Amino acid sequence: MKLSKACLPHRAAALALSMLAVTSATTVLAKDKKPATATAALDIANPLVGTAPLDDQALLGNAPPPGEATYTGMTTPGASLPQSATEAAPVNINADLGFATGVPVAYDYRRPAMFGFSGGGSTYGARGAPIVMPVVGDWTVPPDYMSSYYDKATEKASPGYYAVDLATFHTKAELTATQWTSLIRFTFPASHRSNVVLNLRRAGGEVEVVDNHTIRGVASTGRRDRDTDGPYFVAEFSRPFTTFGTFHSEVTNKGEGLGHEDVQAGRRKVSGDYAGAYVTYDTKAGDQVVVRIAHGHSAEEADQRLHAQDSDADFDRVHAKARAKWAELFDRVEVTGGTPKQRMLFYSTLYHSFASPRMIARKGEHYTDAEGHDKVADYDHYGPVPFWDTGRNQIALLMLLQPKVVQDIMRSELDRARERGYMNTSFHGDHAVFLYDGAWQRGIDFDYAAVYEYLRKNATDPKGPRGYLAEYDKQGWISDIVPDGNPSPPYAGGKAGVATTLEYAWDDHALADVARRLGKNDDAEMFLRRAANYRNVFDPSVGFFRGRTADGKWISPFDPGEPYYNFMMKEGSGWSTLWLVPHDVHGLMTLLGGRDAFNAKLDAFFSTPYTAKGICRDCTGLIGQYVQGNQPDQQAAYLYAWSGQPWKTQALTRRILAELYGSDATGYGYPGMDDQGSTSSWYVLSAMGFYPVDPSTPDYIIGSPIFDRVRLRLGNGKVFEIDARNNSERNKYIQSATLDGKPWTKPWFSHADIANGATLVLTMGPEPNKHWGSDPHDAPSSMSDGK
Repeated sequence: MKLSKACLPHRAAALALSMLAVTSATTVLAKDKKPATATAALDIANPLVGTAPLDDQALLGNAPPPGEATYTGMTTPGASLPQSATEAAPVNINADLGFATGVPVAYDYRRPAMFGFSGGGSTYGARGAPIVMPVVGDWTVPPDYMSSYYDKATEKASPGYYAVDLATFHTKAELTATQWTSLIRFTFPASHRSNVVLNLRRAGGEVEVVDNHTIRGVASTGRRDRDTDGPYFVAEFSRPFTTFGTFHSEVTNKGEGLGHEDVQAGRRKVSGDYAGAYVTYDTKAGDQVVVRIAHGHSAEEADQRLHAQDSDADFDRVHAKARAKWAELFDRVEVTGGTPKQRMLFYSTLYHSFASPRMIARKGEHYTDAEGHDKVADYDHYGPVPFWDTGRNQIALLMLLQPKVVQDIMRSELDRARERGYMNTSFHGDHAVFLYDGAWQRGIDFDYAAVYEYLRKNATDPKGPRGYLAEYDKQGWISDIVPDGNPSPPYAGGKAGVATTLEYAWDDHALADVARRLGKNDDAEMFLRRAANYRNVFDPSVGFFRGRTADGKWISPFDPGEPYYNFMMKEGSGWSTLWLVPHDVHGLMTLLGGRDAFNAKLDAFFSTPYTAKGICRDCTGLIGQYVQGNQPDQQAAYLYAWSGQPWKTQALTRRILAELYGSDATGYGYPGMDDQGSTSSWYVLSAMGFYPVDPSTPDYIIGSPIFDRVRLRLGNGKVFEIDARNNSERNKYIQSATLDGKPWTKPWFSHADIANGATLVLTMGPEPNKHWGSDPHDAPSSMSDGK
């Protein structure tokens, strides 16, 4: 981001103050080498991480498109609990008028004006409603929100809390949350016109002022599969108001300028676009108003959640409880060593790793099922898992730290399948099977026979969520229709035939394992055969996976450096998609010509300049052709473990961690977008020194930990410890290793190796030990390696 000269001293001072706070909180840790306590970790973690973009153009390729902002991580600095059902969040993007990055996100660190605060109503970005804004003096009807400049130096964020001073209105806003309610506290100046303006978004709905401290309403749009908190809301004010009114604006009526506004003082009910209400207080300096908001799939459910057992109305008490909840989770992960910035990034990304899935109902609570029926939960229910995103890494992190939560997530997905007839999936893959196969191999108890019925149905029923299953099943690959001009820039309307074929094959390999474990040998053989379908879209003449037309011909022209996005590939280029065979790295190695050729191709991948003509918005965070900002190739740096050169993994993961997270001027920058905890989980796992290339297996590939010691308290209470001796920025290469005192030569370990507690000792040095982990017999297993 380019800053004006006038802004630079102020921004620099703010950044220096923030880093001083981090340094002060961690200096003791650096001196005595003791692990961070949960409280210290809470003070280090900063939810503002991920809200800014990288700012070195060399890391951004040719993004962004003209007229758009560079992708941030699109995380939120708002207040929530782990896997929270709701969130209290700042809104500084007027997404009602357009998505600044083509994605509905509510907050961008670069934006200098606040439009309001969201108390929930959607589990993703800028869909949250209602918007609540304190306005001192004149206010205007949305979409012309009366915004306020805010000083970045006053902005504070920590797990379960956010605060900012709205300079225009001399008002402080603070946010915190319980599991079901958002609390927004405003501290006003002296004024006869201290207003709180509350409105639904562009699509509107209905709003009613019920009494002198309550407003309720319902948004006219919503998605039950996404908005687990529901479209109905109730807002309770801590102080009674005597002056109020309602409003709406009709933005489709062009007869009077941009539209028509309807504002009436004293009116209690209103409906329409931007439906909302305002209340006015006569305040002395320091007077506070707390707005407490709950949502539901009915007015009754919203009211029930507002008065749930833990839905405290005391802001400070709720904040303390939120900190305690996060401290309980942070206590499971202790790190020693590294720099203050690395520790800040680690605990900040750990915080964001628990953004999903959202809770629907705790055991014993009422909830509304997909058919609109009221039910009582017999276990903790969770919303849908974004499998294409978090199924690759975050789910494995949850299995380590919260296996009971994962068990409830699996039950939730199975119950959802029973309601709908198919397993939940996302995009074009069918990755729910990664969750179940990975959990089974990590020893998590479940009724796998029951869920197999739906996993199999997804994979065999052409009417199911695998959109091109009939074609895939008949010929073993999915074709693409060549659009006019074989376009670059990226084409969004295609089948992504290459990537879809690879993803289905990956799914089939995991499904074959589940079938085998259940004794369904015929199914296991069928799915194992289909798991090799990735070979059908490999063109040996160019050395890449390549699209085919319906008649089987290779699509031409073909440029592996172009991010076709949904034509042949999915959100990636041919280079990125080449490595999308996590279940059979050995087989991919064979296609590419063996170990030496595989290593040469990987080396070229990380060194070939990015010169694409087409602009891929979220293809940021570049090292050569590698794109950290999107999912398809995020496992690529770890593939050297199969090819006998794990020291290259050690160097690359250190480089990615250092250059592609927090390397911008703010220190908060992310590559691409976080995708509900995916990009954050990559940082957490890689910073600890290992990564699950294929989460459906129990194996973790060893990288290079940035901390001297990592202590994980696993879900079963056992402790897995990683001790990196002689570790430093320079000493990033593993010289030797032991596991529980015995020599360890494999560049990976399995869940069974650590499940009952273990200590992995890595001796680090400044130069690669090219013998450690290089023996072919020490490579991780693959579908076609004979192991």
